[in-house]
Amino acid sequence: MALRTLVIVPTLNERENLPALAAGIFAQVPATDLLVVDDNSPDGTGAVADDLAANDRRVQVLHRPRRLGIGSAYVQGFQRALAQGYDAVVSMDADWSHDPTYLPALIAGADGHALVVGSRYLHGISVVNWDLRRLILSTGANAYVRAITRLPLRDCTSGFQCIRREALDAIGLASIRTNGYSFLVELKYRIFRRGFPMTEIPIVFTQRRHGSTKMTQREIWLSLVNVWKLRLGLYQG
Repeated sequence: MALRTLVIVPTLNERENLPALAAGIFAQVPATDLLVVDDNSPDGTGAVADDLAANDRRVQVLHRPRRLGIGSAYVQGFQRALAQGYDAVVSMDADWSHDPTYLPALIAGADGHALVVGSRYLHGISVVNWDLRRLILSTGANAYVRAITRLPLRDCTSGFQCIRREALDAIGLASIRTNGYSFLVELKYRIFRRGFPMTEIPIVFTQRRHGSTKMTQREIWLSLVNVWKLRLGLYQG
C-alpha cells in the first residue's frame, strides 16, 4: 500500500526557486502533498507559496513570524504531518540542491525502513559545483559525526530524507534540542538510538540555483559542540 506522504520544504527568500520546485515535486510524485514552511521571507516567498496553494489543493503553507531556524521549521512541519495522519514525511531544501527526481526512490525505500537518507557519499563523492573548502568541510563533518555518534550512515548531515510516522512518534519531537543544521544530525541520532531500521540511497547534490546559502559560521561551530552533547546524553528525549 502506498504511503501517504507530505513533502516539507522550509523557505527563506526562495521565491525564484519555489514554483519550479513544486512543479518538479508533483511531476515525480503526484500523489504526495507539499507543505511550505516560510519564515516571513522578505522577498515575498510566502505570497508565492499562497498562490501555489490557491491553485493546487495538494499545497499547504505554514507562515512563521520571522526567521526561526530550519530545525524548528521541520519540527512544526512534522507535527502537522502527524496531526493530519500522514504515513511519512520527506524533508528537502527549496534551492534545487535536492533534485525531485530522487523522490520516488526515497519514498519507496520507506516501505522497509523508518529512515531513508539521500546520500551524497554512498558511492564516493556525488556533489556538483562545490569549491574544495566546502567539500572538505562537509566530508570532514560527516567523518566527525560518524566517529562520535556511531551512526551507520555515510551522509549523517543530509537534509534530504524520508521518515515514517512511527519514528517521528517515538523520538519525542517536543524535546528536540537543536535548531540549525545540527537538527539534521539529532533527528537521525534519535531514530538510530531507538533501533529503527535506516538506509541510504545515492543522490547527486547540486549547488543551489538561485539565492544564497543560509549556513553561518556560528552554526558550523554549534554543530561541532552539539554532536558531543548528543553522544554524552546531555540532550535527552
